[in-house]
Amino acid sequence: MPAAEESYGVNKVVDNICRISPDLLADVCQHVLTYLQGQKRGVDSAEISDRFQRAEVRLDHEALRDMIRFLLLTFRSAGKSNISGDELVSKLEEGSTKWTKASIQVLHKLWSEHGVSVHTQQEAQAMLSIGQLVDMQWKLGMAVSSDTCRSLNSPFVCLLLKIVEPSGQICQRSFEMTIPQFQNFYKQFKEMAAVMETV
Repeated sequence: MPAAEESYGVNKVVDNICRISPDLLADVCQHVLTYLQGQKRGVDSAEISDRFQRAEVRLDHEALRDMIRFLLLTFRSAGKSNISGDELVSKLEEGSTKWTKASIQVLHKLWSEHGVSVHTQQEAQAMLSIGQLVDMQWKLGMAVSSDTCRSLNSPFVCLLLKIVEPSGQICQRSFEMTIPQFQNFYKQFKEMAAVMETV
């Protein structure tokens, strides 16, 4: 039964894609393709959601996220396989019978225009499959007690890193360091920045 559930999920996403106008679909695809071509750090679902609201399209957050995820997966897979626009359309129609002609035409047109650059970017990214640092925040704190120690009275630095993973999803990592560890981290970061400027 998993195949039926998977087919239902795909058909539901395809229904939502086909509900929106070709112009709005093209706009969403442009966001995804711009990211896959390495011109953006991620796909901003909040910006896409605002565009939907301005166009008076009612779609809940989960459905929008599924739509973006589906387009990311479709275009990324097509880029890795280096397929043509016609091959993309065939694969989409094999996956679901719910596609409208207008939606398929938009996807075919955009993939024909941007497929080569997505493929090139996918090859480059495969060689450098590491996350990109998008944001870093820090705060200074004082540990005064814990479950295992009565009184610590030692300062620490808490770092929060936002990283775009190779999949395109933005994740957060946080960790704590002592002041000497943070000073060493800062020194190494500064050295890396100096080296990067010379490249």
